[in-house]
Amino acid sequence: MDSKILLSEKEMPQEWYNVLSDLQKPLPPIVHPGTKQPIKPEDLIPLFPMALIKQEFSTERWIEIPDPVIDVYRLYRPTPLRRAKNFEKALKTKARIYFKDESVSPPGSHKPNTAIAQAYYNKAEGVKRITTETGAGQWGSALAFSCKMFGIECVIYMVKVSYNQKPYRRLMAQTWGATMYASPSEQTNFGRRVLKDDPDCPGSLGIAISEAIEDAVGREDTKYALGSVLNHVLLHQTIVGLEVQKQLKIAGEKPDIMIGCVGGGSNFAGFFLPFMPEKLKGADIRFIAVEPKACPTLTKGLYKYDFGDTACTTPLLKMFTLGHSFIPPGIHAGGLRYHGVAPIIAHLLDNKWIEAVSYHQKECFESAVLFAQTEGFLPAPETAHAIRAVVEEAKRAEEGKVIVYNHSGHGHFDMAAYQAYFEGKLEDYDYPEEKIRAALTELPEIDERW
Repeated sequence: MDSKILLSEKEMPQEWYNVLSDLQKPLPPIVHPGTKQPIKPEDLIPLFPMALIKQEFSTERWIEIPDPVIDVYRLYRPTPLRRAKNFEKALKTKARIYFKDESVSPPGSHKPNTAIAQAYYNKAEGVKRITTETGAGQWGSALAFSCKMFGIECVIYMVKVSYNQKPYRRLMAQTWGATMYASPSEQTNFGRRVLKDDPDCPGSLGIAISEAIEDAVGREDTKYALGSVLNHVLLHQTIVGLEVQKQLKIAGEKPDIMIGCVGGGSNFAGFFLPFMPEKLKGADIRFIAVEPKACPTLTKGLYKYDFGDTACTTPLLKMFTLGHSFIPPGIHAGGLRYHGVAPIIAHLLDNKWIEAVSYHQKECFESAVLFAQTEGFLPAPETAHAIRAVVEEAKRAEEGKVIVYNHSGHGHFDMAAYQAYFEGKLEDYDYPEEKIRAALTELPEIDERW
């Protein structure tokens, strides 16, 4: 059995899969924050190019990947599917463990799969400048890379705690020409307001989103790009799962358990959504979403309509949420510090098609270190959460079970987190019940009888 399963460039998927075509119950609509009614496509024009807006609302099963996007994908796609044989031995498991290695992209994560597409569609419609937010810097560096590929200016608001924790990922984005601001910043009205109330605010993805949107809508030459959550983002990520399907077929395997870490939900969704038609037809596949206990959106949040940002400027999304004003503790898995989640993920969890678990960061780093010592690859702190769930599932797996997880990014720029772990300085943050309870009182009231 080969240790890695490779596809040729000719075998790369040429279309993205849209799960909205197959859902048994339709996804709850996006709601206008002013009218409290389902949003219309034209309402999103200030934020996104029309091609992405059409994808957001599309129910077509397959959407063609444009040739210029395929051309950039070829720099790193198709990505390997690897068998973790040494990890299996260390765990003494009866299961076979595979991981889809998305860390081989130029920025080191799965994020370029949508960043490249979004940069292309913006360029095609004459956009000169794109703003965005980033947590751990994976999304920001991916968009910086993609904007450079298509000749677009990129402005990034990076959550302040990660801006300081992860300077090298920030410097990588700057190498690709991006302008970076620590969020909350002095660049926007909302950022200045947050800093006035709390000069030491560590920031959050919700705050950074608010700043990026304020920047974008204030200029005619600028649009906004989001790295997770929205339907079109998850759509672009399905190239991951579509490749996995081909690779597992080559290996003669069928997955029993598929695992991914979840902040907004894009890497997990892109990984497992192409397998949803099989599940809907009765296949016995478990899909497990993994999140931090310090920000337990799926396991402790409410399934309600909420804003995607802290300033309440975004459309309202029905999702599991901890409240848009909730600022999570400063864990090192910055990409998982989001108060909400993709509506598609939330919808599938609410309908019991997927499962969700949460772990503390120290146990996740313990599993990541074991993985690095056996397989050689250093996982990102976000990816470490998925690996922790793999460990737990592998321990109780029956003979012959196949576990596949999405290795969403490498940890080469997260060495400060590993240093804190080795020095015993890494903290586990308990579920901040009082803060979340307070944030949940601010959820908007929506009458869903439309």
